[in-house]
Amino acid sequence: MHNRRRFNTTGICIPGIHYMVDISAAVEQITRNYVENGEYFTINRARQFGKTTTIEQLYARLKQEYVVCSISFESADDCFASLYTFAQGFVNKVAVALEDNAVAREAADIWEETLPRELPVDSLNRKITRFCKACGRKVVLMIDEVDKSSNNQIFLSFLGLLREKYLAQAAGRDRTFWSVILAGVYDIKNLKLKLHPDEEPKYNSPWNIASDFTVDMSFSKDGIAGMLFDYEQDYHTGMNIDEIADEIYSYTKGYPYLVSFICKNMDEATAESDELPDRKSSWSKAGILNAVRQLVKGPNALYDDMIKHVEEYPELREMLENILFAGQEYPYHEYDKPVSIGKMFGFLVNRDGNVAVANRIFESQLYDYFLAEETRKNIRKKRQE
Repeated sequence: MHNRRRFNTTGICIPGIHYMVDISAAVEQITRNYVENGEYFTINRARQFGKTTTIEQLYARLKQEYVVCSISFESADDCFASLYTFAQGFVNKVAVALEDNAVAREAADIWEETLPRELPVDSLNRKITRFCKACGRKVVLMIDEVDKSSNNQIFLSFLGLLREKYLAQAAGRDRTFWSVILAGVYDIKNLKLKLHPDEEPKYNSPWNIASDFTVDMSFSKDGIAGMLFDYEQDYHTGMNIDEIADEIYSYTKGYPYLVSFICKNMDEATAESDELPDRKSSWSKAGILNAVRQLVKGPNALYDDMIKHVEEYPELREMLENILFAGQEYPYHEYDKPVSIGKMFGFLVNRDGNVAVANRIFESQLYDYFLAEETRKNIRKKRQE
């Protein structure tokens, strides 16, 4: 079969190219509960949790009704050299995004005006007001990878500008973006931890105007089953879709990357192997177990990211070790630093009021990593005795 659809574990998932869990209900929930109400909010989720795919589908949905300025800070380090370069870089990025929107010529001309080097933030403030007035439609700003900013203070100044304009618009004294959506791993109130891991979390962020984002972006059992149904329509493996979806969910708790990795492995890596010689045998509990072993063993991008963060935050590491090796119970409290950080990275969840590792795969990965490290230390110690 040529140009067949595949399961994807890197970058954005594209309908028609990749097998995907249907996230249209989540996109509609975000639109209805947040954007239509003019909310400013952050889609703050762990690495490889489907943020960019969600942003892309949300963009397609919102373009039907709004002017949508969708940009990314993925490769924007040079924009953070100064307040001027940030302001002009932001203008440039939005200008590119506007090419995909039908905006009035007057509005486009306003946005394309070059900012003066003197008082660039104040000039950007005025530009946003004039642009939003001239558009004739509500304007939504979406910024992906917001935690890639190389100069935290400049970005915080920008958030302060958005906050000032948001409050002035609510009071009827200004015009600005109707809704602002930021997407990234680091919670905005904890953004300083990215640059200074040893600092305590700060909660006096200029982003305190933001609504709490509570949409569940993990994959449900039914969502996984729907994706497997699409696959089965193409390959007729004879799998028990509900059973396989339930087993995948039991390992992953719907973490998007883990679900996609297991499915991709069963589709590509285990098929035609000695143990699992064909797709029918691959799409089974044995195939899932084989894929899980490959996932836990690594290497993979998510595992690399997990180990890096465990080493960065000693209190988080201590908590994880105590949970896994000593069965220690910790009450779940959002303002407890290791809990807050562990939740932000997707490692920890609230399970019946106590802190728990997010899923069985993370438990296995972390347990094996800590055990290997402890074994290595014990061997070294014996040699020294």
